Amino acid sequence: MSAADLHRALLDRGETVAAAESLTAGLFCAGLAEVPGASATLRGGVVVYATDLKAALAGVPAGTLVAHGPVSRETAAALAEGVRERCAATWGVGLTGVAGPDRVDGHRPGRVYVGVSDGRRTDVHELDLPGDRDRVRRAAVTAATDALLARLR
Repeated sequence: MSAADLHRALLDRGETVAAAESLTAGLFCAGLAEVPGASATLRGGVVVYATDLKAALAGVPAGTLVAHGPVSRETAAALAEGVRERCAATWGVGLTGVAGPDRVDGHRPGRVYVGVSDGRRTDVHELDLPGDRDRVRRAAVTAATDALLARLR
């Protein structure tokens, strides 16, 4: 599915989204912002590439980062929940992972976690995506778009 499909689905429901992006560094928000009228559904987002910014800007508890690391199911969930709250959006999306080429904290390139939260329930998808940095990052955005669309439907 596409960012335009996501925008239409959110618009039909009168809902909004915000994203906390690590490995994608803003690609999710940028893709949605390309859709005409995106200001009706995109509240905003934060690029939290550095571990300390995951806590400072997206509200990931420091204990989560210490116990589970920046690339984890728990961190993806906390990113989604934190950005939803901080941006006053209906939905929050959290993206963290390893684009490559090197491992990070024992995770191989292509390991990605996508969190989706509506404030009542948070789902996290664990993915192993093939390809180089660019392909992994773009596939992570597609996965996040699809995960949120699935929740909307």
